[in-house]
Amino acid sequence: MIVLGYNGFTRGAELFGRLFGATGVGRNLLVGHDAAAALMIDGEVVAAVEEERLSRVKKTSDFPAHAIEWCLDSVGVGLDQVDVVAFPWRFSPTVAEEMIAQICGSDLPVTAKFDSLRRTGELYTDMLSREAVYSDFVQRTGYELDPDKLSLVPHHLAHLMCGAYLAGGSDAAFLVSDGRAETLSSVMGELRNGVVRLLEGTAVDMSSSLAVTYGRITRYLGFVPNNDEYKVMGLAAYGPPPRHNPLLERVVRLHENGSYTLSVPQDVQAYYALFDSLFDGDSEKREQFAFRVKVAGLAQHMVEAVTAHQLRTLTAASDLDTLLFEGGLALNCVANTKMLERSSFTGMEVSFGASDPGVAIGAAVYAAGLRNRPAAAVTTPYLGPSYGAGHIREALEQYADLVVWQEEPDAASVADRTAELLAGTRVVGWFQGRAEFGPRALGNRSILANPAIPDIKDIINLRVKHREPFRPFAPVVLEAEAPRVFEMGKKTSSPYMTFVFPVRQEYRERIPGACHVDGTARIQTVDERQNPHLAQLLRAFTARTDVPCLLNTSFNVAGEPIVCSPRDALECFLATEIDHLVIDRFVVTKRDR
Repeated sequence: MIVLGYNGFTRGAELFGRLFGATGVGRNLLVGHDAAAALMIDGEVVAAVEEERLSRVKKTSDFPAHAIEWCLDSVGVGLDQVDVVAFPWRFSPTVAEEMIAQICGSDLPVTAKFDSLRRTGELYTDMLSREAVYSDFVQRTGYELDPDKLSLVPHHLAHLMCGAYLAGGSDAAFLVSDGRAETLSSVMGELRNGVVRLLEGTAVDMSSSLAVTYGRITRYLGFVPNNDEYKVMGLAAYGPPPRHNPLLERVVRLHENGSYTLSVPQDVQAYYALFDSLFDGDSEKREQFAFRVKVAGLAQHMVEAVTAHQLRTLTAASDLDTLLFEGGLALNCVANTKMLERSSFTGMEVSFGASDPGVAIGAAVYAAGLRNRPAAAVTTPYLGPSYGAGHIREALEQYADLVVWQEEPDAASVADRTAELLAGTRVVGWFQGRAEFGPRALGNRSILANPAIPDIKDIINLRVKHREPFRPFAPVVLEAEAPRVFEMGKKTSSPYMTFVFPVRQEYRERIPGACHVDGTARIQTVDERQNPHLAQLLRAFTARTDVPCLLNTSFNVAGEPIVCSPRDALECFLATEIDHLVIDRFVVTKRDR
């Protein structure tokens, strides 16, 4: 059985921009962001790529024409061979009725209700309805799909199926929390024998979205919502835990059934005024680092308190040992660690597709039928394009007036030469094999450096990534070595940088570049099966330096998608102060100018 999953709408940006003002700072506040495609054959995901990696438009919500084409071409499959096309949104007539009822039951003035109904009606008719989704697919692919082959999957169910598939398909309790699905923002329950059971009364309405509230605080602090929340998470570590939290006192209301209500106005000026009142802020204070740290700490504390409230209900209702956490809020790795360590769950999984790129995979899994995966199956994020030596040489030749290169004879030589370069202060772009899928999976399109260099974070932030100096970097470490360097708690591995861990005291001075201000690190563990080339490099680097990890960040600059092709890598290499580029077996250096 061949299933194609995809996420994205041709008219998403246009309609959300015109009807709801989702432009500028609010440009990512729309349905279908992080467009992607995934192909599943006989129960296994064989290809997946985010549209932004190919179109080079970050967080695009456009119909993923490039991604669909690549997924099919990569395995030699045509659309006529696809059995099901799965789409991770189901705005059914019943959902539409709920949307209408919510508007009519709101406290908006009558004229505002009519305006909201008009705008929502146009969005539903032109983009969200089954007829609109089908028409969009046919027009953009040029293929007359059998309408019966189009499967619309509820958004939260697509999130859950992605996480469940990548965790192996076994029984687990689950929490899904994101900005919005069709009408809800969070659900929880159990997955047993492939059957989903929602906990009655625990769903949270879209109007009380915890992720959206965190995004509004992100905007209040001068960042881009639904894009820069990780900056707020990073800032929170610069201050002590709050003694009292006005968000919990005046915004959050926790309910006995495990749900909650958040009272934050939708209008930007209105919630700015609310936050100024809560935080004693104004336009000048919002630019001050200390004020941002204080507010970030309160926002982070709110997330941790609310998710802990949900888990208390979930653990009381389920005797399962493992928790699956999916949805955009699951990218908050600081909260994830606290959720696991403070709960009775013995294990917790957050997938590399936890945010909206993953719903393309999840929709395909749902349509194909979730099944237990063999214990020997390798779960890998390396599902995107790869490039052969001929393609790489061709790209290098196009930049021959700007770069020189040396081809190493084998993988061992590549590892030894790269380790030699990284032993000093050099920054290396690392490009190997298939591109990763999702925002937190690295290792094949990475920027690497020596974490033992005290000022390496400043060097990369300023000279390479062109981003704020308070931003931390994550280390990559062999899975077998991780417990020696980091306090792993209940975790034995963390391959997708979705958890943080304290750096052991004896290593904090040895790897200062990989330590955040609070002594933690968002690590990526690597083993030989999942990424043999990176594992070989880590062994070579440790043998040469006695430093057990490498600093590891995404191969891009601020505001740009992670590189995908050799040309992308060369363009980024030449536009920054990255010292060397290792692309497959080619070690590339800039020509003297």
